[in-house]
Amino acid sequence: MGIELPELLILLVLAALLLWIFAVINMLRSDFSGNGKLIWFLVVTFVPLIGSIAYFFVGTKQKINNKEI
Repeated sequence: MGIELPELLILLVLAALLLWIFAVINMLRSDFSGNGKLIWFLVVTFVPLIGSIAYFFVGTKQKINNKEI
């Protein structure tokens, strides 16, 4: 009864995929200085789960704020 291993693995893979998609969309809509966007895109693409988590903890702090005062 309950969730067994195959269902749990499917849920984890779907969660990782959604995190990756959200990271890529967030990254493409943001501005970075220099080659920051390219570097983060490569990291998130080649190391999807760890790269996405790292992007949200480190990469989002590197964005350029273009808000008008």
